Amino acid sequence: MSIRMKWLSLLLSSFLGIVSVGLHAAGNDKSVTLYTPFTKILVPPGESVNYSIDVINNSDEVKNVGLLLSGVPRGWKYELKSGTLDVRQLSVLPGEKKSLTLKVEVPLKVNKGNYRFNVDAGSLGSLPLTVTVSQQGTYQTEFTVDQPNIVGHSKASFTYSADLKNSTAEKQLYALESNVPRGWNVSFSANGKDVASVDVAENSNQKITIKVVPPVSVEAGTYKIPVRAVSGSTSATIELETVITGTYDMVLTTPTGLLSAGITAGDEKRIELVVDNTGSSELNGIKFSSSAPVDWTVTFDPKEISKLKAGENARIYAAVKASKEAIAGDYVVKMEAKTPEATSKAEFRMSVKTPMIWGWIGVFIVLVALGSVYYLFRKYGRR
Repeated sequence: MSIRMKWLSLLLSSFLGIVSVGLHAAGNDKSVTLYTPFTKILVPPGESVNYSIDVINNSDEVKNVGLLLSGVPRGWKYELKSGTLDVRQLSVLPGEKKSLTLKVEVPLKVNKGNYRFNVDAGSLGSLPLTVTVSQQGTYQTEFTVDQPNIVGHSKASFTYSADLKNSTAEKQLYALESNVPRGWNVSFSANGKDVASVDVAENSNQKITIKVVPPVSVEAGTYKIPVRAVSGSTSATIELETVITGTYDMVLTTPTGLLSAGITAGDEKRIELVVDNTGSSELNGIKFSSSAPVDWTVTFDPKEISKLKAGENARIYAAVKASKEAIAGDYVVKMEAKTPEATSKAEFRMSVKTPMIWGWIGVFIVLVALGSVYYLFRKYGRR
């Protein structure tokens, strides 16, 4: 090889070495640092991840830093902002830092696993980030209730608090419905208003209040109440449970509802009574008692009803005997049907009449008096 060729080769090698050193230095520029404290975050599908990113100028000159995200998975959305401004480039004074906010929205329909992307500042540096999706993503409606089982009596209303979540990427109009037996009433309210349907935005939820009113004559027991939220593309069902403990109530009256009768002093009056079980539970051991004026008596036949089912009635008789000394007028006789769970009272007005014999005695006395006057008038009237 000639001396000229050797010199050319040496010069070319030196030049390439200088260029290589220069490129290496440029690729490892540490004058700008991108920093965030949390570089790997675990989230569920549909969650938004917010990063606070500092751009730090370590040099002694102003740096114009261009920013972009690379490697963001398809379908993921993001925003890079400073306050309300979308930022793509910023200028940082020597020795200072600027703060940015990065918001990354994880889609609902996403596989479980690790997803990596970078905040790039060109040749000035890069910030690698990792989002770990904790579970397999869904694309459906979620309908849940805080307390699905409520216990109460038949005359109560049952109120449930439910949450309807639209875990899809589109706004949904849900119709609310419940298939219950005749006599039951199920109503819905949202935001303080009665509704039959609700609009729920994508990846959002709506609180719904469900009110269940059982029939008046419902028997004690456990009842399943299915409730559905249905849209054009998705639906969800929850099952409520209403436990009726039953009520105890009864009414003591007569077949006609009339609570008055006439009676003669010293006589006995037989009164027919009706006991109605107006509650939703069976009544056991119904006993009868009375409160009457002095020297009056009341006896019941039968003295006790052993069992009376809900909605049924039974008939008994009360024999009321007035005092022989009772004078004409109205008297009150109180009667009561009672169990440990329920009681009912009835007040009867008893109109007392005097016996016919006293009427005839009165007539006889009057006649005797008139006869005496007549006799005296005839005997002494002419003198």
